[in-house]
Amino acid sequence: MFDCAKCGVYACYKNERGKLPQNCPMRTCPDLFEEAAAIYQQEDMGKLAVCSARVEAGGYGVWPRVREVMEFSKLCGFNKLGLAFCVGLRREALEVAKIFENSDFTVISVMCKTGSRPKEELGIKDEEKVRPGQFEAMCNPIAQALLLNKANTDLNVLLGLCVGHDSLLIKHSNAPVTVLAAKDRATGHNPLAAVYATHYFQKKLK
Repeated sequence: MFDCAKCGVYACYKNERGKLPQNCPMRTCPDLFEEAAAIYQQEDMGKLAVCSARVEAGGYGVWPRVREVMEFSKLCGFNKLGLAFCVGLRREALEVAKIFENSDFTVISVMCKTGSRPKEELGIKDEEKVRPGQFEAMCNPIAQALLLNKANTDLNVLLGLCVGHDSLLIKHSNAPVTVLAAKDRATGHNPLAAVYATHYFQKKLK
């Protein structure tokens, strides 16, 4: 199967097709690339791809991601932004909402604990909670998605949702989804820190 992470050649990056490894998907699955190319010809998919490429070139190494989200939205004609955030990043969510609104976007924000449903509804036992013996509202990414769908957002921006909760929101969102920040409490929400400094994080990675 495909193993691009271990390639070391990266011939696709420079269009050096003669150097493609034998297990390269460009060799083994050429039909899938034609299928992908056809999808890009669809108006909505093509627009997202073109706007993404233009933002990549326009702010390469200069714009912070929050500006990239706004520039991408402007190019796509997106005005109503959904902001799905974690309660642990509620202060950051307020600042992000202000930044978006100051750039004339309409912001619909929904916190992860919306609905205030007990974790017990999911079959979580008391000893499995973060704080046993206390009420803990379950994270509710499906409700977040449904609320943003009801608001007819153009683009939904994820801010610090848990692993798996982000997957559920993306699966149920009608609008395209992008990630402003991934949650990682152990690294100050900088997940790659554990990759760049594995010698510091060895015990936490095992």
